[in-house]
Amino acid sequence: MAELNAYLTALLQQSPMLGVAVMMNNYFHDVATAMLAASAFCLYAAHRVQESLNTPDAALFFLKTHRVMVRFFRFAFWWIILGGVPRTVFYASFEWNHFADKQQVPALMVKHVLMAVLVVWGVVAWRRLKAKVALLSQSLAPELRVKLDAEK
Repeated sequence: MAELNAYLTALLQQSPMLGVAVMMNNYFHDVATAMLAASAFCLYAAHRVQESLNTPDAALFFLKTHRVMVRFFRFAFWWIILGGVPRTVFYASFEWNHFADKQQVPALMVKHVLMAVLVVWGVVAWRRLKAKVALLSQSLAPELRVKLDAEK
């Protein structure tokens, strides 16, 4: 493992553009984590409004909102998975070495715990909302279902 870390560190020193690519990937990986959690939070808020109004139009609005927000969730989820591969490969040589040199390891640990909590919470929230979406979709009036299906 130490040899791989040394090799990747040397590679990063030889290619500044690789360092920029790794840095941008890490940045977008963090943004994707925030997007995943934020999309779950926003959809949960829309669901709360729908529940309080409890009208067919509110249900239709919520289901349409869900359709749009699920795209954000999927994009964020797959970016977290796919963007995590290079982040993991370059972690020791890029992120860990940088923070260890500046005595910021506890801050890095807190960041990763927070990010893990956001991802887990986001996925759990989406799974719970998925069940509510299924229930609401089944109870939708036929004329509203036509409106919902027309915008697929």
